[in-house]
Amino acid sequence: MASISDYVSQEHFDKINRVFGRHFALGLETVKANGISVRKMSSCDCNPEFCKIVKSSKVGAQRCKQEKLRNLKLAFETGQPYMSFCHAGILLVCIPIMDHDIPLGGMFFGKCLWKPVDGLLKEDITKQLKGLRLDFDKLFKAAGQLPILSGKDIQDAAEFLYVLVYEVTNLDPRTIEWRQQISEQQSEISEVIRQSKRISDSHLYAYENERALIGKVRVGDKIGAREILNSYLGNIMFRNPGDTNVLKARLIELLSILNRAAVEGGVDIDFMLKKNVGYLTKVINLNSQADICAWVSYALNDFIDSVYSSQDSKKVTQIKPAIDFIEKNYRSQITLEEIAKAAFLSASRLAHLFKEQLGMTIIDYLTDVRIRHAKELLLGTNKNCTEICFDVGYNNQSYFIRMFKASVGLTPMKFRQSNAR
Repeated sequence: MASISDYVSQEHFDKINRVFGRHFALGLETVKANGISVRKMSSCDCNPEFCKIVKSSKVGAQRCKQEKLRNLKLAFETGQPYMSFCHAGILLVCIPIMDHDIPLGGMFFGKCLWKPVDGLLKEDITKQLKGLRLDFDKLFKAAGQLPILSGKDIQDAAEFLYVLVYEVTNLDPRTIEWRQQISEQQSEISEVIRQSKRISDSHLYAYENERALIGKVRVGDKIGAREILNSYLGNIMFRNPGDTNVLKARLIELLSILNRAAVEGGVDIDFMLKKNVGYLTKVINLNSQADICAWVSYALNDFIDSVYSSQDSKKVTQIKPAIDFIEKNYRSQITLEEIAKAAFLSASRLAHLFKEQLGMTIIDYLTDVRIRHAKELLLGTNKNCTEICFDVGYNNQSYFIRMFKASVGLTPMKFRQSNAR
């Protein structure tokens, strides 16, 4: 049976502990898959006085062990860091350590508070530890010595340690995510392929998908970006069934587009160029369509995270409600004032942020959304032009045709005819 010591050496742990401690000053505790601590690979400050007091009770020690096992189980199932409030009421984070899909153990940190000790916190800890025979005065004093971190700091620390562990040990966490993503993603791609039986290889259609994808990357919309990506992948696989070489070539083109979106979104170009080497190497070395698609979906999330962390997150957060409102209500006669109200901003302020973050006006974005959906209806249904005009939010067919031609270069009927099978 695989053991954590077969994959994580003392040298690995010392480096992880040193780098993590330099950034976050929190102790690390390495445990086996059965929850037993690996003492040689645990920092000296991983067991604060607060925890020692809790574990001085036999029942408290049992609860601590059960808490570790529960957190390990959930971290293994998700393949991601798992954060929780432990049975004693303090923050605890578990980083899963896995060899592909084989659980090896975990690395715990946290054992901290999210706010200073006050009456409410003491009341909560007392309630959590009800039934344990402890010196609570001594326990509260020890709680006051625990580090205090905000939720964002804990999240940043978890993500940092997760990446650090897998980089230092050369384990690959992406295979964990592939196992969870492949089934869902292949189902979505299969649906796209089924619908694509009526769609020919349209450069304009691909261009619009790419433009929409870039917009989603810039605003940090992972769900929307994934939907467009799967549509993009489905169309590639429909036109080149079973040909992984063509898929790789098209995805290398896509990575270039995503790089541009990331740089335009504020990410340092040197940082992205270094990352791109790893991306290209990974695409080249994968051989199955399912693995390639799953990995590119992972890379897309990485691009979005890079953009979001490089931008003013407050500005991104401000325009996201407006984008969501447009996506949900584009079929209606919505106004700039209604869009701005959804984002709790003035129309002029929202217009400025839209131009700054997406490089286009609000009306341009709304038009893009409507025309994108109009093309889907033209290619995927038998509805006539008048029906589609009203379905996507226009109340004047002549204006709809004019806007469609300005965006696509063809009238709606010409677009449908040129893509007819």
